[in-house]
Amino acid sequence: MTPLFASWFVWLTGGYLLLGLGFAIPFAFRLVNRLDPVAAHGTRPFRLLIIPGATLLWPLLLRRVLRRDTMPPTERTAHRNIQ
Repeated sequence: MTPLFASWFVWLTGGYLLLGLGFAIPFAFRLVNRLDPVAAHGTRPFRLLIIPGATLLWPLLLRRVLRRDTMPPTERTAHRNIQ
């Protein structure tokens, strides 16, 4: 691994996490209420706990917020396809 590649990798990872954190904080305190009605009654510690996950999964959560999905996605596994 060249130092240039390592430098780019660190910068891109940092940018991804920075964007994720910028999304996760408003998501945890406001936007999650739109996606999950049960989370609307969540306490402050619950909201702080979902920030790390929302930071890493921000592209998926942003897509759900923009689509205004209110139901969780349907699980697609081989076992469910048999039914």
